[in-house]
Amino acid sequence: MPDKTTSHPTKLQKTQQVVGYATAANEPARINLRTSADAKAMIERAAALMGTTVSSFMLQNAYEAARRIVSENDTLMLTQRDFEAFAASMEHPPKPKATLRKLMAHR
Repeated sequence: MPDKTTSHPTKLQKTQQVVGYATAANEPARINLRTSADAKAMIERAAALMGTTVSSFMLQNAYEAARRIVSENDTLMLTQRDFEAFAASMEHPPKPKATLRKLMAHR
């Protein structure tokens, strides 16, 4: 995605690459939001300090926060003892009980 004047991608292009924006398989989608004048001014100032557009700033930061939240939600932390018990149960699952066999027979 480099621009025509340089062989290096712009900050906007880097953000687009990070979030998979506007690829052939992933058409762009719009997100609209309302905020206070103070929050808008702070976001605009932060974007300017980062040398990027407000849209790129918001997209990059929202996307990074979303990835972190989803990752934290999708990660299961176990103690060593619990992991060993889990692994053992996967390697040697218990035999199904009669009630489970009966339930599965109705499917």
